[in-house]
Amino acid sequence: MTLFRKSLIGLTLVLGSSMAAAGPDVKAKITANLQALDKNVKVEKVEESPVKGVYAVTLAGNQIIYSSADGNYIFRGDLLKLEGKKVTNLTAKERNKEVAKLLKDFPEEKMVVFSPKGEKKAHITVFTDVDCGYCRKLHREVPQLNEMGIEVRYMAFPRGGEQSPAFATMQSVWCSKDRQQAMTKAKNGEKVTADNCDNPVMEEFQLGVKLGVNGTPALFLADGSLIPGYRPADQLAKMLGVNK
Repeated sequence: MTLFRKSLIGLTLVLGSSMAAAGPDVKAKITANLQALDKNVKVEKVEESPVKGVYAVTLAGNQIIYSSADGNYIFRGDLLKLEGKKVTNLTAKERNKEVAKLLKDFPEEKMVVFSPKGEKKAHITVFTDVDCGYCRKLHREVPQLNEMGIEVRYMAFPRGGEQSPAFATMQSVWCSKDRQQAMTKAKNGEKVTADNCDNPVMEEFQLGVKLGVNGTPALFLADGSLIPGYRPADQLAKMLGVNK
């Protein structure tokens, strides 16, 4: 990976489908300049941004940068809109929309879901690692979250990747007849065994990487916003607007 390509890491997801596509000449100029730096850079689309003369450039892997029309100036970072004392992060706003859609479209049956017995008032999607200490701490509070009407949807994110012990354990969890029980056992440090099966552990791990997850637990709200790290149940309820 070249230094140029490394510098683009972390700028993920598109800025918004409402933006108009740039003309072919603009896209050609920007593409030519980027590929002059790195021939492996793939420009998927170029769109007008809310700022006149600045274009949002989506690269392979849903990475985004901004460029002048001639491709001679490249900008990195979030686009902010100032209205008096109000500051709106347009990039974050649209990024969250895209994240929310990706999570909504992911089949719930592929997750390990802990649902409230009564009314469901809200849900969180949690990328988790069974060997993660704070993931285990959060899991101990799942019954409390359920009692408050908060559903917990687990997705696999073994931090060490495919060769890690956690990856194998999580495959066993997802292949178990009772995934909830297996998840609890694994997070209690107990051994979980199950026959091999087609499972979504790698698929979920890759989705987490795409969404920018780099640690666990990583909690996503329904609007696509990310809460990195552990939060106590009471604090989560407050963030979700759920009355205890």
